[in-house]
Amino acid sequence: MFKLFSIKRFYIITCCFISLLTVNVVQAEQVVVYSARIEELIKPMFDAFTRETGIQVKFTTDKEGALLARLKAEGKKTPADVLITADAGNLWEAAREGLLKSISSPILEANIPAHLRDPQGQWFGLSIRARTIIYNTQKVKPSELSTYEDLADPKWKGRLCLRTSKKVYNQSLVAMMIAEHGEAEAERIVKGWVDNLATEPLSDDTRALEFVAAGRCDVTLVNTYYYGRLIVSNPNLPLAVYWPNQKNSGVHVNISGAGVTQFSKNEHSAIKLLEFLSSQKAQNLFADVNMEYPANPQIKPSNVVAAWGEFKQNPMNLVKAGELQTAAIKLMDRAGYR
Repeated sequence: MFKLFSIKRFYIITCCFISLLTVNVVQAEQVVVYSARIEELIKPMFDAFTRETGIQVKFTTDKEGALLARLKAEGKKTPADVLITADAGNLWEAAREGLLKSISSPILEANIPAHLRDPQGQWFGLSIRARTIIYNTQKVKPSELSTYEDLADPKWKGRLCLRTSKKVYNQSLVAMMIAEHGEAEAERIVKGWVDNLATEPLSDDTRALEFVAAGRCDVTLVNTYYYGRLIVSNPNLPLAVYWPNQKNSGVHVNISGAGVTQFSKNEHSAIKLLEFLSSQKAQNLFADVNMEYPANPQIKPSNVVAAWGEFKQNPMNLVKAGELQTAAIKLMDRAGYR
């Protein structure tokens, strides 16, 4: 009887131990994501990742600044394993603040071109947004267009609309222009833009597109997905895409991307999520829902996006968008670009 009791006791203890191990494994197989991309843009990818790997994704969405502030406040106690946000400037800032860690992943390095990721492996682009010229087809011939710099020419006086300089997209564009041309020349170009404005800077890209479509200005600079959303809802608008700087530096691109947080508790699973998001299975999901371009060059964009034509990207590493962002903000202020 004593022997039987001992066996039962051993069996109970063993089962409890196995149960505890199982609970720990289940708890480990979860990734917590802080995302500046809204739920409808990210949930389909997370669901696909869970179906493929069994790893659950718990996510919180908020504005970029709020998420960075939260990570800083939480410090080592943060539950977050991954930060997803738009614009390389925001990702650079997160890395500068010590909120992201360097990781090594041959898969990510193979899938994401060098200019779309941090040289130290702290963040990786997952989709591309091109900031390009959109023009009114009834008022402008494509042959009149050429470069970002040319929009500073007096021939465009009273014909240009721009979004406010307060948005990071324009700050990153000007930062990259500083890296390419130097501060003095970049300031001359931005002052030329200001001189050519048809109206005060507008609140957002959609508003700028609406002004061009209505003939209140002839050209503007916007992220292509804003054009895509508007033209899909109203295909008869007199708007078209022009790819500038094709004979020299190429089109300015930016990214929506991600990095593993400095104090991630599930680094292995976090890296698996990033690798999945860079893969063929997920790239179209990640890009198509917002009419962006896949960061992985092996993946074709959606038919809607592909219809805008192919273009040469500016190959300069997007880390410059962060490093020179403060200089860009000061430059725009000096140039009177509000």
